[in-house]
Amino acid sequence: MLAPVIAGVDGSAESLAAAAWAAREAERRDRALRLVHVRNWSPRSAEGEYAGAVQRSQARRVLRQAEEHVREACPGVRVHDEQMEGPATQALLRAAERADVLVLGSRGLSGLAGFLVGSVALGVVARATRPVVLVRAGEEAADEHLPAEDGSASTRTGYRDVVLGIDLDEACDEVIEFAFEAARLRAARLRVVHAWQAPSPLGLGPGEIGLMNDPQRAEEWQGFLSAVLQVWRDKYPEIVVAETVAEGRARSVLVRAATGASLLVVGHRIAEGPLGPHTGPVTHAAIHHVGCPVAVVPHE
Repeated sequence: MLAPVIAGVDGSAESLAAAAWAAREAERRDRALRLVHVRNWSPRSAEGEYAGAVQRSQARRVLRQAEEHVREACPGVRVHDEQMEGPATQALLRAAERADVLVLGSRGLSGLAGFLVGSVALGVVARATRPVVLVRAGEEAADEHLPAEDGSASTRTGYRDVVLGIDLDEACDEVIEFAFEAARLRAARLRVVHAWQAPSPLGLGPGEIGLMNDPQRAEEWQGFLSAVLQVWRDKYPEIVVAETVAEGRARSVLVRAATGASLLVVGHRIAEGPLGPHTGPVTHAAIHHVGCPVAVVPHE
């Protein structure tokens, strides 16, 4: 049985937007959709049976609202629902293990302020071993599509670009494949972006070429990017791929590149830091400041 697309729902506007996005993604992937609500959890036994019954009733109401929202947006999607017991981060991580993709909502503030991402979502992104997509409140189906000829929103036009942020120092197959598959499912163009910065003179070692000018450096990075992507172009010949190398800080380059995209794909290295798992600075900037849905794909 194929793993479902799973959406975490809590009754908020952002979780309803995430559920609707997940429903569209489930249809694109020909998967079932599973809506998951995590009940509040407390070790205090004094809460008793009555409190548990209230929580279960609230969970059913949240799931029913999300299912109605999803069926209105995607009548043909196969929907199941599930109540899980918290804590929320651990429960959602368990759900992610059996998901094709896990979709969560993030509280969108504005295009300039970006995401206000809750601790639960950040905790899941930092630890998940499956792709996690973060969706802002207000995201609608038409936002994934190009505008109509008269400039109005439409779901009948082609998809906006899928953007892949790639680090050529650790180009990972899992991340690249996710982006190519996303573009294939949407019949969208794939824009692949790599950011580079000129090395500091203090960082050059003996025998390193320190006099190469910026155009030459850009040309070398462009050639490296093309070489990395060639095997994927051969595997997905139907995908139009646009390659870009840009000088600058990766987080700034990526945020600019994702403007007007249908989806941004970034990687996340699964590693234990001194303070436990965490998102790197580029992924952190992307999920806070990019306006479109952001797919975070874990890799070793």
